[in-house]
Amino acid sequence: MDPNEQPEPTLPPQEQMRQRRLAKLGAMNAISPSSRLSDAAKPESSSPSPAPSNQEDTQPSSLPSQQISTTPTSRTPSRPPSTNPFSQLSVKNKSESGNGTTADSAPPPKKIHITMEEALDDWSNRVLGDIFRLTLDETRTTDSRGNKLTYLPELRAELQQSNDPIKLTALSIDSAILEAARYVPESKALLDYLLPCWKRVVKATKPARPLPPEREEIVNEARRLCMSNCIFALTMPEYFGRDPNPNHDSLVPYLLRHHDNDDGICLDFFTEAVSRIPDDDTVAGVFTDAMVSISKKVAAMTMNDDYKPYINCLVTYSRFPPLLNALAQHSLFHVSPTADMSKEQIAVASETQTILGPFFRISPLQTEVTKTYFASPRTIDPGHIKSSQSALQMTLKAHQGDLTGITNALVRASPNSRNSTLDWFAFVVNTNHKRRALQVKATEVASDGFMVNVTAVLDQLCQPFMDATFSKVDKIDIDYLRRKPRVDMRDETKLNADQATSEKFYRSNATGSSNFISEVFFLTLAAHHYGLGATNSKLKDLDKDIKHIERVIKLIEEELPKLESNPLRLHVAKQQLQNAVNGVEKSIALKLAIEGVVLDSAMQTLSLQFMRYVSVWLLRVASGTDYKPGKDIKLPLSADKPEAFSCLPEYALQDVVENFKFVFRFLPQILMSAVGDEIITLCITFLRCSEYIKNPYLKSSLVTLLFSGTWPLYHLSRGVLGDTLAGSSFANEYLLHSLMKFYIECEHSGVSSAFYDKFNIRYEIFQVIKCIWPNSVYKDQLSRESKINREFFVQFVNLLLNDATYLLDEALTKLVKIHDYQKQLHDQTLAPDAKEKIRTDLEAAEQQCQSWMQLVNDTMGMMKLFTAALRDAFTMPEIVTRLAGMLNYNLESLVGPKRGNLKVEDAKKYHFDPKTLLSDFIDIYINLAPKPAFIEAVAADGRSYKPENFETASRLLRTSLHKAPEVVSAWDSLRTKFAEAKERLDQAALDLGEVPDEFEDPLMGELMNDPVILPSQNIVDRSTIIQQLLSNPLDPFTRKPMTIDDVVPADDLRVRIEEWKSQRIAEAKAKASGGDAMDTTAD
Repeated sequence: MDPNEQPEPTLPPQEQMRQRRLAKLGAMNAISPSSRLSDAAKPESSSPSPAPSNQEDTQPSSLPSQQISTTPTSRTPSRPPSTNPFSQLSVKNKSESGNGTTADSAPPPKKIHITMEEALDDWSNRVLGDIFRLTLDETRTTDSRGNKLTYLPELRAELQQSNDPIKLTALSIDSAILEAARYVPESKALLDYLLPCWKRVVKATKPARPLPPEREEIVNEARRLCMSNCIFALTMPEYFGRDPNPNHDSLVPYLLRHHDNDDGICLDFFTEAVSRIPDDDTVAGVFTDAMVSISKKVAAMTMNDDYKPYINCLVTYSRFPPLLNALAQHSLFHVSPTADMSKEQIAVASETQTILGPFFRISPLQTEVTKTYFASPRTIDPGHIKSSQSALQMTLKAHQGDLTGITNALVRASPNSRNSTLDWFAFVVNTNHKRRALQVKATEVASDGFMVNVTAVLDQLCQPFMDATFSKVDKIDIDYLRRKPRVDMRDETKLNADQATSEKFYRSNATGSSNFISEVFFLTLAAHHYGLGATNSKLKDLDKDIKHIERVIKLIEEELPKLESNPLRLHVAKQQLQNAVNGVEKSIALKLAIEGVVLDSAMQTLSLQFMRYVSVWLLRVASGTDYKPGKDIKLPLSADKPEAFSCLPEYALQDVVENFKFVFRFLPQILMSAVGDEIITLCITFLRCSEYIKNPYLKSSLVTLLFSGTWPLYHLSRGVLGDTLAGSSFANEYLLHSLMKFYIECEHSGVSSAFYDKFNIRYEIFQVIKCIWPNSVYKDQLSRESKINREFFVQFVNLLLNDATYLLDEALTKLVKIHDYQKQLHDQTLAPDAKEKIRTDLEAAEQQCQSWMQLVNDTMGMMKLFTAALRDAFTMPEIVTRLAGMLNYNLESLVGPKRGNLKVEDAKKYHFDPKTLLSDFIDIYINLAPKPAFIEAVAADGRSYKPENFETASRLLRTSLHKAPEVVSAWDSLRTKFAEAKERLDQAALDLGEVPDEFEDPLMGELMNDPVILPSQNIVDRSTIIQQLLSNPLDPFTRKPMTIDDVVPADDLRVRIEEWKSQRIAEAKAKASGGDAMDTTAD
């Protein structure tokens, strides 16, 4: 042949395409067997001969038929004696064609290897035929195992034409595959033929015993060519003479089959294909397109469907970083919002329109799934509920484990993949802020199941740095939020900063870069708020919805008998009833499913561990210290609040509190080994330094958290936190003052419901104090507080008295109403409508009485504790008069002539025990008996002090309360002192006579002892304004703010009052002795 002639132009277009493709693929693989043959045949020379070079360039890429017929010299270079299989093959070919005489140039090796084993060309023909199910023998239709073989007449003709052996070899197998592929019916995909071949060639490369090198080269070349043709089948079907067909040119159906199936994608296929990605940019596209198709299929699935093969496919992808990198760079990895998309559409887009979203969407909280787990939920057996929830948890745990593995692999695949994955999570949380709105439409936000899975996976990503010693907490960089963070919190309420302040703070960008720990920490914090936290709070709403619909169902059922005579209305009512039943069953099933998901101990334990880290981190930021559990923080914190802390989103603390409250309520058992000092330190610190937090509800929730920790649990009679609260040095030093401070602060929280909220807050404070009171350290601390910080303590006691007065009045008034309602209901002459109204009023009064009476019992219990320990504090001038008046007034209610009005049916239902309540009052009287100021104050109470009430109480002590003799004796002694004091005071009042108006307190109507001038220029007694300011820091005449420091002593008036008193007393004494009064005025 003329060397200037080129065979390529004579090739058909498809053959030319194939040649170019093979040239590209051949460059990325190991040197082909024929090129190795050329290398082995090279003489020892510094420059290679042209023949081997041409062999390497053309063998992998040229068409077999053209190669064999037109360039035989490319396979017949001169060669030294060698056992190279291609050398032997070439020699044999030369001998058969009559073009050479050196066939027996190496007889010894030939005798050794061939006489004892199958000839290499025979072995190659047999093995390659078995692998690809091909034959060149027209008479042979099946292999030794009975598998049908495809006869290749074209290849046989080519080999005959070139005088080559009529056998399958490494040089001819490419042509063989191409010809065999043309015989695959158009209705079948080429991979239906090629993938089983791949499985067989992989098996051939892994024999039980190692193959000789020459045989290993043959099967490796077959493996390479098989993979190349698989890729051609997917990316270039024209190469095989086929038109593109989306149903055939995809890996999807094969990926979804088990890898052990003949037509399933095995890991070796992945490994081989992935190894070609650096040199072939179409390989990654094949896999990413397949995963996009799979993801779209999953978007239409629920957990009821056979989703497992789909998630398994993504799990397999996660073993190959190059595939994950390709996925992360795909346009559908993220949502691409368009101008016509609403915020709501963007919020749900992540769930169905991204590659990862549909996999995270699979959850037992999908409506169809809840109906499967909890069929007929209104009548379902509790045992069935528990077993269904256990099954649900196991299924979800396995699915979340897969999602975690996939996400972890994406994060570790490369920096680009990591950033893309974090961007996806950030988009999810940033577009779903409405999940925490007061009114949420399920169609406008991502689903609960999706968001719970997102939260659970992010919790798992935090695991590596959440060790028990908090050794990596310093890696969480607060400046992350000032480096254009992924987490969008612009519209979030801040802990203690307004919008303008926070925007100004975050506009000042921080230098440096943020680490991965900071990235995932803030993402997880946001995910808890919009994900798991929102789902937890949904349980309350579902309870309300279920109760409401059940009431509607009851009303409809009651109306049905009345509509029997009206078929049309009856039909409508039945339809409404069915709709209501369907609605309530849907809600109940969802509630049971949510409980099954969020009450999983393992998931909540992990969540709790994250919240412990958040707690420690918040304390470090607020205090500016390196706090860790085991270390103490000095309180109070600095008056200059760190701006970085003030500008944090409110949910940074809210998530912690809500999560702990949820676990305390539903899963307290996991707290026994999961809670450390940090949660107590967090609560005490921000109650003591409540000015660090703006939201009053958030501050009060810290009290709730401490209160929840005192609930008895198993062998822990004082709850999970009780023993620590009683014994912790940090708690001993700061807890009591913190609780008292917030007790005062909640009086004026500034919210509309503050008046009623404060009673619930104070009830919880009392419970915590009762839990720690056995430790004498707290009693001593309270005593010191009353002496050192007198104003603070007086304010606390005054509010305690205010509460006791109000609560007793409300509770006892409601008891009187209940008594009257119950009496009216026994009237048989009462009309049905009137009786129904009374029942309604009775129910309302009962509900209110139960709440008030429970608060009364706790308030009185607290007063008993405090008056026993702090007699001096409760008999201060600012306190003792009000305390005595409150005790006398309520003693009148309990033992006076109208006490019968408090008698109600089933008093325990209202937490009302008159004997216990009376006993509490008597104990308080006795506790303060040693103080003369108290004796005087009780006797001076002109409104409510009545000696007969004390006599009645004395009788009840003996007959009903069965008190010990020493208690009865102490009471009798005390009431005698009251009577004597009353006699003295009455005499003193007679001595003074009528008090001049200018000496009377305008508010109390009593003689002033220490008159002071208010900012409004009005004059009142000091004790009066002190009591007024304790309850309300306003001038009682102008309602303008003021403090006790604003008053000015009216010394002139005080002197005149004292002179007048002295004169009146002297006159009274003189009159009593029968003489004239001594003139005490100056001459």
